[in-house]
Amino acid sequence: MNSPLAAPLSTTKSISLPSHGPLRVGIGGPVGSGKTALTERLCKLMRQVYDVAAITNDIYTKEDAEFLTRAGALVPERIMGVETGGCPHTAIREDASINLAAVAEMHRKFPAMELIFVESGGDNLAATFSPELADITLYVIDVSAGDKIPRKGGPGITRSDLLVINKIDLAPLVGASLEVMDRDARKMRGERPFIFTNLKANKGVHEIARFIAQAGGLVPRELPETF
Repeated sequence: MNSPLAAPLSTTKSISLPSHGPLRVGIGGPVGSGKTALTERLCKLMRQVYDVAAITNDIYTKEDAEFLTRAGALVPERIMGVETGGCPHTAIREDASINLAAVAEMHRKFPAMELIFVESGGDNLAATFSPELADITLYVIDVSAGDKIPRKGGPGITRSDLLVINKIDLAPLVGASLEVMDRDARKMRGERPFIFTNLKANKGVHEIARFIAQAGGLVPRELPETF
């Protein structure tokens, strides 16, 4: 099966990085889908050729930020945890001020920063990022939730810049059909790209990183094979 990755040129965003500041990449998706795993792997890969930082959102803790720190995704001072104190989608959509302030603080600390990941707290399929907060949005779902997930729709599935369908290795164990998910993702997303991944084995990480660099207008740099 061939998951489309190259976004049509007509939909590629044009971001003026020098005046805009760092490229802001929002990573959303339901609890347990693999958002933090994706953030970790992208940080470890892209930090080798770009100046990177990360912000995570949790309701009452900084658990995801602590996980990224323990995993060595970035040095601790480049990881910031935000406690939203309420519904996770509010802090990334309706009132993104707490996250915008965190991005601004990181940029002050690291003025050469080129790229910052903003991981949302786990939420339902209706959660989306404010365009003021995220220049590019990645939405992560996983095969273990069932092959019906893509056709359920929701803004994350239909309007994210890249849909990531994770944990493909579990498909045989949960009776999910990747062919059905491929068909439904194409139907729901039209020309918007999606990719099947197994983040546990780093399958798909390089492709996602290249998509971010291209769609976000980053200076093209060769990514290392291993990270």
